[in-house]
Amino acid sequence: MTRVRPGTPLWEPSARRIEQAAVTNYRGWLAAERGVDLGDEAALWEWSVTELSPFWESIWDFCAVEGERGDGPALADASMPGAVWFPGARVNYAENALTRRGAAPAVIGVREDGATAVVSWDELRRQVARAAAGLRALGVTEGDRVCAVLPNTVYATVAMLATASIGAVWSSCSPELGTTALAARFAQIAPKVLIGVDGYTYGGRGYDTVAALAALATDLPGLAATVIVPYLAPDAFARARGAGLPGLLTWDELMAAETAELEFTRVPFDAPLWILYSSGTTGPPKAIVHGHGGILLEHLKALALHLDLGPDDRFCWFTTTGWMMWNYLVSGLLVGATIVLYDGAAGYPALGTLFGLAEALELTCLGTSAAYLQSCRDAGLVPREHADLSLLRTIGSTGSPLSAAAYAWVYDAVSPQVMLSSISGGTDVCTALVAGLPTMPVRAGEIGSRALGCAVAVFDADGKEVVDEVGELVVTAPMPSMPLRLWGDPDGSRLHDSYYATYPGVWRHGDWVRIAPDGAVVVEGRSDATLNRGGIRIGTGELYSVVEQLAEVTDSLAVDTSDAPGGGELLLFVALAEPGLTAELAQRIRQTVRTELSPRHVPDRILEIAAVPRTHTGKKLEVPVKRLLTGAALADVVSLDAVANPEALMALAATAEQA
Repeated sequence: MTRVRPGTPLWEPSARRIEQAAVTNYRGWLAAERGVDLGDEAALWEWSVTELSPFWESIWDFCAVEGERGDGPALADASMPGAVWFPGARVNYAENALTRRGAAPAVIGVREDGATAVVSWDELRRQVARAAAGLRALGVTEGDRVCAVLPNTVYATVAMLATASIGAVWSSCSPELGTTALAARFAQIAPKVLIGVDGYTYGGRGYDTVAALAALATDLPGLAATVIVPYLAPDAFARARGAGLPGLLTWDELMAAETAELEFTRVPFDAPLWILYSSGTTGPPKAIVHGHGGILLEHLKALALHLDLGPDDRFCWFTTTGWMMWNYLVSGLLVGATIVLYDGAAGYPALGTLFGLAEALELTCLGTSAAYLQSCRDAGLVPREHADLSLLRTIGSTGSPLSAAAYAWVYDAVSPQVMLSSISGGTDVCTALVAGLPTMPVRAGEIGSRALGCAVAVFDADGKEVVDEVGELVVTAPMPSMPLRLWGDPDGSRLHDSYYATYPGVWRHGDWVRIAPDGAVVVEGRSDATLNRGGIRIGTGELYSVVEQLAEVTDSLAVDTSDAPGGGELLLFVALAEPGLTAELAQRIRQTVRTELSPRHVPDRILEIAAVPRTHTGKKLEVPVKRLLTGAALADVVSLDAVANPEALMALAATAEQA
């Protein structure tokens, strides 16, 4: 394949696209309504992070938030941690997600076997009202936790909105997680109600989850009720009853109140909305609490201005309920878009399934992982030859850095007209910290800008801000969607140690990035996995972009153990298109690294593996592998339930040990 240099221009928005973009409308509104006339995107970003109160106030007004604004400034206290936003406001996320009415589709749920559910806006409101009434009948009130083990379905969307409408707190995990991983998450937050599915389907196979739910329930002593969703088998309830689940009832019984009225409990701006979890690949999963108001404003901004979504859009992001992108996807309802939920394997029955879905359901925005796009490229897939993608306006990518070659593949093989929106952020803030705008060009391997309202900078090891140098991604001013707290962390010490210990008063995100003078961002990987050889540091993403340009290499993983006690080496693991690492190929890899990066980053050893171990969201397990190779026990390194392909992790460890 032709080598694509990072920074190569790939797409320019048309004059029509710029004119119709919501961010263009927003800038015009700012000038007319606020007297803030900003000349370009760079000026808009600068204003959004230096005038935080006016910016977030403008998002409230421009996006017509339903709620009570209250008195006082938007940002009453800018401390980090501990910022206080909209202290007098009362809002409800679900109320804002359900403002649209009518017979148009609000949610379309598709299972990999083709089973499809289409729910209109009016019907969604009715179902949420009934589910909320059922939860209230079970004793759920404001602040109680409702946990769910559900696939990406209409059931999950209805249950989350119903929970939020009451002012209760939602938390969900994907059903493929094992009992130990589920308990490690849910036992922390003591749920009152557990909603679980009888089984799920993945890659053409069905998997029963009733036994896992029963085992999970024993670790949740405060559980008052369990709701079973019959997703795969009609006898699910009978089997669940036999398993002894506490307070058992069916989904239909939860939804029994057919005439329930839709009600919303408006709560303080910083009242908890949902609890998300860190991946558990570097320690026990953190239970991260996000608030109604912060998520509401952040997702309105991100989806309306950065992804350019509105009522005419059909929005799908391939995700599970255990990844923050599911919450991001459901927030498409906030801007009136139709959300499309796909439950199953992205590559089943064929690798191009998601693009077939885009044609069949007339998607305008399709999001997925960088790993999926890279797999499509490596397989030589050309989706535009098999699917009509003429309505697709935006391709989203996240989960890990997207290579320059994969950027180019999107424009060659998918569509030259789409905006490729590569974004990077995380569960911690439940949004993107860096994201382009539809009015900006796309260049290979680069994210167009820092997200509006996100005071992102790069610090060197001394805490000094640098430009056009690789360093730590930090956020120097508060954002509304930063965690309210970590559950079970009453004094805030774990929150502080996780994000603020390195640079006091500044959020350290843990990514290794470079910000160009024009504001474009290149994400190089996790900062704790950077390669420091002889004082020269590079991100693993730089190494991968070079190595994986070779046609023989389909994937790679670099681990530098030279800082371990007693010393170590730089190991490069490669997965090959054709098995069999030859001395000639190994030498070519070394020469490529020497020429295009530096002699110091030539790997000491190159080892062949069948597959790179990854998380369920596609991230390479660099840090856990490094800890494993430097003597840590597997049980102390990672929960295998957090690994998408645990057999790859075990095989890699064995390969390194035997070499």
